[in-house]
Amino acid sequence: MRRHSSNRAILVLESPWGLDSDDTNRSSVLPFIEGVAKLAGDTEVYHANFYDKSSFIKALDCLCKRRFKNTIVYIAAHGYKKKIGKVPIDDLMSMIGEESKKCNITGLMLGSCFVGGNTITMEVYVEGTNLKWCAGYSSTARWLEGTLIDCAILSNMSSLDDEDYYDKEGIIQAFGQSISGFSETFNIGEDYKDRPVKLSDSMQFVIQPKGKGNKARTVSEEVFNAHKSYQL
Repeated sequence: MRRHSSNRAILVLESPWGLDSDDTNRSSVLPFIEGVAKLAGDTEVYHANFYDKSSFIKALDCLCKRRFKNTIVYIAAHGYKKKIGKVPIDDLMSMIGEESKKCNITGLMLGSCFVGGNTITMEVYVEGTNLKWCAGYSSTARWLEGTLIDCAILSNMSSLDDEDYYDKEGIIQAFGQSISGFSETFNIGEDYKDRPVKLSDSMQFVIQPKGKGNKARTVSEEVFNAHKSYQL
């Protein structure tokens, strides 16, 4: 039987949320991401759960079986300081970086609290890989609102073609457009001292455009400047 073949993919690695005492693996970002894929068309969604570093390795290996025109990895898990779902961000990003060339992984969305604040780490592990971008939150992120923002970013960035990644300003504009439906002053969550944090102070973006001499760098301020251009 001939296998149906799509050109794009979103790989979802998710750790159980436990949003309340009755949440026995009930809450999941998967239905949201499947909606994004149906809206876009020509997009596959692959999903696996992980619980620690060992299971993350197995889940990533399970999902990274095919090469697509554009593949994005979405990590959906609780985060704190330098850990995502009990996995150190260094290990997680190193593993994804290694798989990025084999599976043409172009982007990494960190749907986790706090870990997006590690922009230097993000830059280090994006550098020299096939990854063209990484985004995340430097504060806590409200679950539903954060998931909707993640979906908007995944939807827009998965539509980019290979040649689009040569254009630094184009990538920044794509991010600005992705989050244009959300207020930059929205209280997305809290910092480590429980003080409210607006979206523009929380979301961090690192890009590595294609082309000789281009290095990974943080462009969060530029993204929110682009965001303003989409407002009335």
